[in-house]
Amino acid sequence: MSFNGKVEKRPPLPPFDYESATLKVQLAEEAWNSKNPQQVALAYTPDSLWRNRNQFLRGRQEIEEFLTQKWESELDYKLKKELWSYNFNRIAVRFFYEYRTKEEQWFRAYGNEMWEFASNGLMQKRFASINDIHINKNDRLL
Repeated sequence: MSFNGKVEKRPPLPPFDYESATLKVQLAEEAWNSKNPQQVALAYTPDSLWRNRNQFLRGRQEIEEFLTQKWESELDYKLKKELWSYNFNRIAVRFFYEYRTKEEQWFRAYGNEMWEFASNGLMQKRFASINDIHINKNDRLL
C-alpha cells in the first residue's frame, strides 16, 4: 500500500506473536491517549472499515472526523488497553477509558475491539463494542 507515493508500514507486522501483539496494543494505547486524530488515523489503511458502537466508518477521513468530534466532547480522555488474544493478523483487545463532558459528568467506558491488519501492519478492520457508565469524579481509576 502506498500513500502519496510512499510505501506505508506500521511495525510490528503480522504474523503476530505474544511480544509483537502486546507491543501493537501498547502503541495503539499511546496513540489514542495523544488525542491527535491525524496521528491515530495514519495507523489505519486508507480504506479501513470500522464499527464503533452503532456507527460504521470507512477510510481515514471518516476516522479522523469521528475522532475529532469524539475528543471535542470527551474531555480529559484517558484510555487503558489490554491484549486479550491474537493470531496471524488479528488481535482482540479489551479496554476501558474515562472522560468527562462539558457539564462535568464523568464516564467510564468498557469495551472490546477486534482488529485485523494488512501485511504492512496498518489496521484494515476495527470492530468495537462499548458501554458507558456514569461515575463520580472521585471514583476515577485513570
